[in-house]
Amino acid sequence: MIRVYKSVHTWTGIVCGFLLFIAFYAGALTMFEEPLSRWSSPPSRPALSSLDRSAALIGDTLAACPDARKDFTLHLRDDEQVPARITWTKGRGDRQPWTADYGADDALRIEQAAPSGMAQFIDHLHRTGGLPGNAEVAEFIMGLISLLYAVALVSGTIIVLPSLVKDFFALRVGKNLKRMWLDAHNAIGIASLPFHIVIAVTAIIFGLHDKIYDIQEKLVYNGNMAEIMKASSPNSAVKPDKHPAPMLPPQVLLARLHDYAPHFEPAAMQYRAPGTAGATVRISGADPRFMLRREGFLLMSPVSGEIVDTSYFPGTQNSWTAPVSAAFSLHFGTFGGEPVRWAYFALGLGGAVLFYTGNLLWIETRRKNARGDGPVLQRRAAYWLSAATVGVCVGSIAGMSVTIAAAKLLHGHVERLNDWHMPLYYATFVLCCGWAFWRGAARAGAELSWFAAAATLAIPAATLWRLMGSGPAWDHAAGIDIAAVCGALALAVIAMAARRRQREGIVASVWAPT
Repeated sequence: MIRVYKSVHTWTGIVCGFLLFIAFYAGALTMFEEPLSRWSSPPSRPALSSLDRSAALIGDTLAACPDARKDFTLHLRDDEQVPARITWTKGRGDRQPWTADYGADDALRIEQAAPSGMAQFIDHLHRTGGLPGNAEVAEFIMGLISLLYAVALVSGTIIVLPSLVKDFFALRVGKNLKRMWLDAHNAIGIASLPFHIVIAVTAIIFGLHDKIYDIQEKLVYNGNMAEIMKASSPNSAVKPDKHPAPMLPPQVLLARLHDYAPHFEPAAMQYRAPGTAGATVRISGADPRFMLRREGFLLMSPVSGEIVDTSYFPGTQNSWTAPVSAAFSLHFGTFGGEPVRWAYFALGLGGAVLFYTGNLLWIETRRKNARGDGPVLQRRAAYWLSAATVGVCVGSIAGMSVTIAAAKLLHGHVERLNDWHMPLYYATFVLCCGWAFWRGAARAGAELSWFAAAATLAIPAATLWRLMGSGPAWDHAAGIDIAAVCGALALAVIAMAARRRQREGIVASVWAPT
């Protein structure tokens, strides 16, 4: 029975390991998506106007820009990644935001912004596992991969049960590399098992939700699911009414929100159909006491100030929205504040290590050792999987580091910088994979690790270059630079260990240069 489960665990891990390595490493980075956005946002924008002038700014913007009369967002924070006090999109293929704010001369300034999309691209890699092409198709594939991931978790747990007490705290470092990697793999897997179960289950839901809805449509809702969901939508609480109507100032609405929920921290107010009797404003933000999707929100009428829907507001969610919010919160770690964020970051990196060590165990099991004085030809599968492991894992790390650094290095030197993130990542990734297959795992392991270390070190170097430049300094979100230096040092240590193994390891080995 253990042998059967070991076979299941091995092959499900091999099939989904590469995609899950990319998803977990990118997912660890997205725990700091907001600091990444601040880090990559240029400091060239003027200071935002005072919130006390929001009512006047809304009126002037609606008068000057008919496109904003459908919906717009009033930003309540002054973070670097916020381009202006008011933003909106025209739609019809033009998704780049337009902005409105008062300038230094108190005149209304209307501009089209180009916010950095680097952090969103890293999140895209997290959701798609680095698969190119249509995002919906990639997310569906990742849903299937997550099913295999869940199978690997169950079978792996069954494998270690007989020796769990004896081997859980054992890490036998020595010449037996397979045993050392097995100890590390088992310790990481068992210690983080609850986290991985949560991630697997929620990823299955996220990736396969369309198919789940199709089944519910037929078995539960008798073809009426679309109408039922539309009726339960927060926007259905207010009937459309295009008759002109004056709106209350944002400060009045925020004061009523504070009376209703003093601990809620609002971040933005999204107005729909502003200036009409059927207008609504969605006030979004956070409350660290509750489990939320990336944010919680409620719906108010900006005309009457009445709270009309609290389905997704922290502490007042219903039996449908509360489990959905909990699933999002558990997957993205949007609860518990900074301690949980750092814990998810560490667990995400540990998950990436888990899939990497799983491949190493397979390789160590199947590589051939020297027998006598004759030449040893390694199994073809071990050779190619070892090269792929180095190329995909190290290549994805290097690719993400390159595209993060490019967000600062290329700003002002290329047009439409956001269009460069995807080509830069995939070009770096493909080159690293090609290098690994050409040079072999032994040589490429050290060489690509040094390259990834240099690419990661380019992140703080980009900040230093901007600080030393003649233009305005990019000196916000310094924690990103500190983390990048630590990451570069870790990769340098890995590169030196790989080089030492080339020199001192078994000569007839898949890890020895030929």
